[in-house]
Amino acid sequence: MSKPNLIYQQICQAKSEGRKCFALLIDPDEVSIDGLPALAELGEQTNVDFLFVGGSLLVHNTLSACLHQLRASCSLPLVLFPGSPLQIDSNADALLFLSLISGRNPELLIGQQVISAPYLHHADLEVIGTGYMLIDGGAATTVSYMSNTTPIPADKPDIAMATALAGEMLGLKLLYMDAGSGARHPVSEAMIRRVARNIQVPLIVGGGIRTPERAFQTASAGADVIVVGNAIENDRRLLRAMAEAVHASAS
Repeated sequence: MSKPNLIYQQICQAKSEGRKCFALLIDPDEVSIDGLPALAELGEQTNVDFLFVGGSLLVHNTLSACLHQLRASCSLPLVLFPGSPLQIDSNADALLFLSLISGRNPELLIGQQVISAPYLHHADLEVIGTGYMLIDGGAATTVSYMSNTTPIPADKPDIAMATALAGEMLGLKLLYMDAGSGARHPVSEAMIRRVARNIQVPLIVGGGIRTPERAFQTASAGADVIVVGNAIENDRRLLRAMAEAVHASAS
């Protein structure tokens, strides 16, 4: 059976207190296993709140090794951000059980979830139902191609708001707006505000966030958890500044 909702409670507690959380996204295909201890140590030193682990397409069988190394190197919560039902591993603490509510592909709405549910039922993981919303970031992304879905247009905040409301009314615990890895543009502040002001559940935002200033703006607009991956992969010196910018913002 799944673990207690400790990480979900941590996110909700931070939201209720007006605190913002910073998550470092680690794609097992994009990191060196040998370099993970140093990255994990840096994450702890810079007060990263969560390590999200996963990717839209993993072509190397390194997920388990990545989690093992992170577990041995730090005490940060490990949260799976799975791109497929294959990305399940009990070395993590929790899993975002994603339903791609912005698309119309039934396999990503419920099909793959049905396949993975029996495995998750017996896995030692906290399973967090999450409405995943893909937002147009100005470039074709792996998640858009692999999911065979069209992102929500960047200039249509009302569509994002209505989609988020539907996800909340369906009982999903978190909502995640993502411009995708490699996005040219992050999710706009206007869209984040429109969504955040109309929902009660915590809001996660990621994709295209490359500077501490943008991380601060994203948090200030209403995101409760800010996720950064590519920018840190390219320059780990940004990690401290990113985390500090997020934690400096408040609701």
